[in-house]
Amino acid sequence: MPNRRIPLWLMGLTNLTYGLYGGVVAFAIPQVLGNRNVAESTIAGITAVALTPGFWAFVFSPILDVRFSRRSYCVLLACFTAASVVVVFQSLNHLVLLQFVLTAGFFAAYLYQSSLGGWLSTIATPDEEKTLSVWITVANIGGFGIMSIGGAQIVERLSPLSAALVLGFSILLPMVGFLFMPAPGPDRRLASESFTRFFGDLIAIVKRRQVLVALILFAAPGATFSLTNFLAARGNDFHASAAFVGLIGAVGGTVGGIAGCFLFPPLSRLMPLRPLYLSIGITGACVTLSLTLLPHVPAAFAIALIAENLFQSCAITTSTAIIFDTIGKNNPLASTTFCFVGSAFSLPISYMLYVESFGYTHGGIAGSFIVDAVAGILACVLLGTMLFWLGRKSPTPPAIPADTR
Repeated sequence: MPNRRIPLWLMGLTNLTYGLYGGVVAFAIPQVLGNRNVAESTIAGITAVALTPGFWAFVFSPILDVRFSRRSYCVLLACFTAASVVVVFQSLNHLVLLQFVLTAGFFAAYLYQSSLGGWLSTIATPDEEKTLSVWITVANIGGFGIMSIGGAQIVERLSPLSAALVLGFSILLPMVGFLFMPAPGPDRRLASESFTRFFGDLIAIVKRRQVLVALILFAAPGATFSLTNFLAARGNDFHASAAFVGLIGAVGGTVGGIAGCFLFPPLSRLMPLRPLYLSIGITGACVTLSLTLLPHVPAAFAIALIAENLFQSCAITTSTAIIFDTIGKNNPLASTTFCFVGSAFSLPISYMLYVESFGYTHGGIAGSFIVDAVAGILACVLLGTMLFWLGRKSPTPPAIPADTR
């Protein structure tokens, strides 16, 4: 694009806002509450509820495609997210208020990522979208890692207000890149009209075969790798100390995750995106099965967690590229599509935890690995059969109205 002044990797790193706030929700706040002797079950409940916008935020996503530019929505949502951090750290003694504000902040952060994804899809060429997918995911994982590692130091060394201001500023900092990125304007529907037309827009989106295929791919447990979350609470099975688990989760998980992002470009040159997504799922599932052969020692915990993070991040990067491909060019519902399809990926991350818990109850940690891997392999085989069948039929998908902006 002639008006772009920053490289693609910097454009992708503007998603740090989302990754950093995810680290606040999943790491910084639980650690602070733990230090205040809040019950572990209460902390887990607060965190779980705060992350639920990953499932339902898409209901509000149509507003991102109307009235104002997507850059304007990104700025507004980032400011709300940063402000929620300040309020959260002032609400540590009021858990109900903290729960509400933490959830609202993640809701804003999730819509921020969706608005950003829709925006980037309009200013990047198809050849650039794979590179953007890498850096968007690096920002997500890296932001979480930065907050996991540095957030703890900030919270421990500063007062709650000072820590909140520092963390809030870090969430706003990625917006500097917006100054150097073109921002196509919106159409002229009002927000109220957007919500009125939501179900019509949703039907129009789902009628597209590419969108339906992406939804099925992401909602199935083919390349979920939810063991990254399950293992975090199973350090005792490997005789690993809490400090070791925290270190591997923060540093090892981040390094493994970023490495997985950079595996995507060479792999994407070998095959189309959707078969690649399933290939990552099957390969990762086989690696998961091999983990059952390791002894239950701390080193095995580190290998398992890093390996699962590596495959999960590679799958997430591939899913982001699939979403960009699904959106296409000149799509007036770009942010809505990004949010709606992306929400499907969050679904198996949740329900697979129950599946893995079932395996753990009946076979210990090895049972969890086996159940997760078998479910992934079966899902990939079925999904691969579906892709092969659809490839033979190869109907022409319904056209998308041109974006008039």
